[in-house]
Amino acid sequence: MKYKSVFDIIGPVMIGPSSSHTAGAARIGKVARSLFGRQPKQADIHFYGSFASTYKGHGTDVAIVGGLLDFDTDDRRLTSALEIAKKLGLDVRFFVEEAIPDHPNTAKIVLRDENTEMELVGISIGGGKIEITKLNGFRLRLSGHHPAILVVHDDRFGAIAAVSNVLSKYEINIGHMEVSRKEVGKMALMTIEVDQNLDDTVLEEIGRLPNISQVARVVD
Repeated sequence: MKYKSVFDIIGPVMIGPSSSHTAGAARIGKVARSLFGRQPKQADIHFYGSFASTYKGHGTDVAIVGGLLDFDTDDRRLTSALEIAKKLGLDVRFFVEEAIPDHPNTAKIVLRDENTEMELVGISIGGGKIEITKLNGFRLRLSGHHPAILVVHDDRFGAIAAVSNVLSKYEINIGHMEVSRKEVGKMALMTIEVDQNLDDTVLEEIGRLPNISQVARVVD
């Protein structure tokens, strides 16, 4: 793991007690909220590995729910996230899983409302840093520390180039990009981290491209 500065090692400004179990967990929840696009009605949160054994003592449950409520890691409301979620009508359930994960600090979040269901897997890799490793069955690598767009598209020739051309048109630099697909010629997912936040105009233009079915934004 490479760190850009001493602050990456120390961790973010946060409500304690642990950068991995609290700040990282909050960021996983916040990215899930961003991708879902709104507050869900129900959240099933599955803990694996170290998260499963220590989530109550380290406040991982509270932190993830705070992220789902769009609270930042230093937001004082994090400590009351479970009570606030209940008042706002967010039904939260926690599950402790015995399966051994690839990373010890792993959480799976399933969000639902009357229209949509979304499943996300995230890991907390230390110092408040995270990676999103799965989204609705697609494998990906999303840090959550940079603005990003996720583009669901048909696995067709020219789809990636068309999206890249739109970003180039608006002088948006790509920092990291990868494509995941479950089966050749079927549905695929582009994960694109960029250097600046994208406005609705860019997303709408990408959404009108051929073979594009969904565009979601993750705000830094």
